[in-house]
Amino acid sequence: MQDLNTFRLIERISNLLRSEERKKYAAIGLQPVHIQVLDYLSTCNRFSDTPAAVAEYIGLTKGTVSQSIQVLERKDYVTKSQDSSDGRVVHLALSEAGKRLLDEIKPIDVFAQAQAIISSQKFTTIEDALNNVLTELQKANNAKSFGVCHSCVNFIEVENHYLCNLTQLPLSQTDSKKICREHVLVDGTSTSTTPSP
Repeated sequence: MQDLNTFRLIERISNLLRSEERKKYAAIGLQPVHIQVLDYLSTCNRFSDTPAAVAEYIGLTKGTVSQSIQVLERKDYVTKSQDSSDGRVVHLALSEAGKRLLDEIKPIDVFAQAQAIISSQKFTTIEDALNNVLTELQKANNAKSFGVCHSCVNFIEVENHYLCNLTQLPLSQTDSKKICREHVLVDGTSTSTTPSP
């Protein structure tokens, strides 16, 4: 169960970061895959700067990567050149505009804010660390926590019965152990976003 909780936390953190990326990149007419291509090209060597290598690294189809490269080329973020010894091979490179764009959009602001907050804390388990990272990312982003019901500020236990103070409706024991979109973080505490067993 520990591995599943860790996986869910990593997945939720990834989803939150991707959501922020989509908003940020949409404002400049790009999608996250476009930035992934640019980022890869900024770090790969001359033997790995082909469309096929980009597709392998990102884990997408050659068609998707090809379309992304076309968009980046039209926007003048990427240049193409034929290989000097094998004309069938195309090499990709960041243009000056592509390099400037990467400098302007990295790192994701919300991640930097969360990192500053948690850098001084010590954690005993990976799950504790990930819970804290996720909580700080959610706070910095004003994102819904989707936390476990029983860790919500609106969760009330009265004589072995559970109640949601927000909806004023009773909660079953099963419901109290599941995540809720109306979850509100209790100030100063980390909260799990993985359902309880």
